Amino acid sequence: MANVQYYDVILKPVVTEKTMELMADKKYTFLVHTEANKTMIKEAVEKMFPGTKVQSVNTMNMDGKTKRRGMTFGKTAKTKKAVVQLTAESAEIEIFQGL
Repeated sequence: MANVQYYDVILKPVVTEKTMELMADKKYTFLVHTEANKTMIKEAVEKMFPGTKVQSVNTMNMDGKTKRRGMTFGKTAKTKKAVVQLTAESAEIEIFQGL
């Protein structure tokens, strides 16, 4: 496994209609490093966003989509998504404020 630091774990937030509705329940969705596990994701969220306490982390491995250019087939890169549930007394994540 690669040497993954906490600032390399979270790549970017996922902003869709469904994830915006989940934010009312303090659930936030991120694209994460493919080799990151749940404990690494929990530590990264708590270190990157001060005042947050993570209750649980759910992860999903997403296979790459098949793409085609003429007769040639290929696949896009595999990704991993994480849905992070914060505790009730936890602070909100400010990156999503104003969206």
